[in-house]
Amino acid sequence: MDIAGVHHVSLNVTDVEATKDFYVDVLGFTVDPRPDFSFPGYWLGMADRRQVHLIGGATVPENHGQHFALHVLDLDAVVDELRSRDIEVSDPKTLPTGARQAFAEDPSGNMVEFQQPVA
Repeated sequence: MDIAGVHHVSLNVTDVEATKDFYVDVLGFTVDPRPDFSFPGYWLGMADRRQVHLIGGATVPENHGQHFALHVLDLDAVVDELRSRDIEVSDPKTLPTGARQAFAEDPSGNMVEFQQPVA
């Protein structure tokens, strides 16, 4: 099996527009073309062409630690930017590997990890 990487992540969301605005206006994603499905949602693009798909009208699962992680170059700057927008974000922690991470929730309650790998 030759898996080249992750193409996209799909998230159930309760508020499609507010959640889209978080990923686009706060995190800098773009709105990508999406087929006309029978439910609301968005396909949001990142600079590396990977995507996050928002699925509206769905129940967001109870949080048991599930999340997805975004690779960031400067975790402290990300945390400062989120806090300047009144978005609650955890204090950065250093992992045993030396990588650093912090967590925030999108407007629908999905957990997003921001990780700065070891240089």
